[in-house]
Amino acid sequence: MKYRLLSIVMLFLPLIGMAQEKGLDQRIDEGFKPFSDRVSKIIFFEVMDGVPFVLVLLVGSALFFTIYFGFINIRRFPTAINVVRGKYDELEGGHTAGDTSLAVDGDIVDTIRDESKEGEVTHFQALATAVSGTVGNGNIAGVALAIALGGPGATFWMIICGLLGMSSKFVECTLGVQYRDVGEDGTVYGGPMYYISKGLKAKGFTVLGKVAAVFFAIFCIGGSFGGGNAAQSNQATIVLKDLMGLESTGAGFWIGVVLAILVGIIIIGGIKRIASVTEKVVPFMALLYLVACLYIIFSNFSFIDDAFSLIVTEAFNPTAIGVGGFIGVLLVGFKRAAFSNEAGAGSASIAHSAVKTKYSASEGLVALLEPFIDTVVICTMTALVIIIFNFGGAFEYGGDGSGAVLIDGISYEGAGITSKAFAQYIPFSNVFLTIAVVLFAVSTMISWSYYGLQSWKYLFGRGKTADMVYKLLFLTFVIIGAAASMSSIWAFSDAMIFAMVFPNMIGLFFLFPVVKRELQRYLDAIKANK
Repeated sequence: MKYRLLSIVMLFLPLIGMAQEKGLDQRIDEGFKPFSDRVSKIIFFEVMDGVPFVLVLLVGSALFFTIYFGFINIRRFPTAINVVRGKYDELEGGHTAGDTSLAVDGDIVDTIRDESKEGEVTHFQALATAVSGTVGNGNIAGVALAIALGGPGATFWMIICGLLGMSSKFVECTLGVQYRDVGEDGTVYGGPMYYISKGLKAKGFTVLGKVAAVFFAIFCIGGSFGGGNAAQSNQATIVLKDLMGLESTGAGFWIGVVLAILVGIIIIGGIKRIASVTEKVVPFMALLYLVACLYIIFSNFSFIDDAFSLIVTEAFNPTAIGVGGFIGVLLVGFKRAAFSNEAGAGSASIAHSAVKTKYSASEGLVALLEPFIDTVVICTMTALVIIIFNFGGAFEYGGDGSGAVLIDGISYEGAGITSKAFAQYIPFSNVFLTIAVVLFAVSTMISWSYYGLQSWKYLFGRGKTADMVYKLLFLTFVIIGAAASMSSIWAFSDAMIFAMVFPNMIGLFFLFPVVKRELQRYLDAIKANK
């Protein structure tokens, strides 16, 4: 253990030496921003007036799956709740009980024991682990960014994207379980890289499957460094600097070092039973955050109908400065929702693949709850708080187009806007929100370190040396995220998360008939058991 901790400290010694130079945060940002902008331009290439192809692909696919599966996001919602509650556990042949650790020998979920050849975690734990990767600062900072850029109308399109994304999430997580790989030692490996390669091989497209799987793994590693890591440490740093009144040009770097050491202790030093922790911490933090949101919303009960009215009218007739009209606000809403719930990106299927079940579609049904929890519920609550706060004219929607807004003459962005809204109604809420943002950030980084590590293993093998290289690179991006500006970090993060959509959709469109078959098999089993 002490040698592992020493390796973390050794990694940061050169960086700590650099921190003595004035303006380190700015220098890191200036070095990272050109790269971020280039990557963003490549991924978000446009096919029509201002519309990136990846968003057309993402939303169009979600709409197709929703229709093809008979609006499964609505019709099978009660079934999904019952699966999580354990109502159908008897169908699993008694394999949902027992030790549900997602960690062995002090490491994270990359060493899941598969003693029964049918997984190692319950439906609820798989959901909690995956939600810990989606419920994070996309819900707090991402929503604030969406409203700052696109106005209240962006909320409407976030909700629509979240509802449609439930169907995409169902398809990809069903496939994640269906095609998961079991190592010789019983370790479970799953995710798009496996269902793309194995599924397409079964259909006679071996080369296409291998190439698409490799590209997914590369993009997923990038996503783990960006949206699952740098964007999280970036927002945690913003609220910590605001809480502590830090304005030093190197403050972001030092906060990043502390966060990296904390995360490093978890993913390198090892903390047992990550799943048992996430199943308690994530729902608790989400519940606490929702309670705070509901308190603010119902304390301003007379404004609720006005807020919803504004959300709907502004969705089709936006007035936010610089939003670019109807298409602009729609794109802002869809982009932020997709970043937040990751439906269509395929990342969550990596966590869901470890579930204990005989029926892959059962976990697909559980997974469709994620976009609902993440976007339809939590993101909407955040949006209502900010919109109600701004009825007093605190800031101008659209701002300067960068996502930053002026409140009382001071520039705020992301989580800082949400924090300002909370502070208006709840005393000392800045402390609460800072804790929430930091914990959401850390839990998201832990989950994404697993997603990225699984992809890294797929490309470079399953040895300990390869694992350590990935983890050290991951921790480096914690510091980069904390030091660089929000605009450059989120441009890179968006690009990496959305890049995963391209190879993932190849797998989904080749294999969705398999999902249809597995869904019917599970529903038949439920009927037969009644």
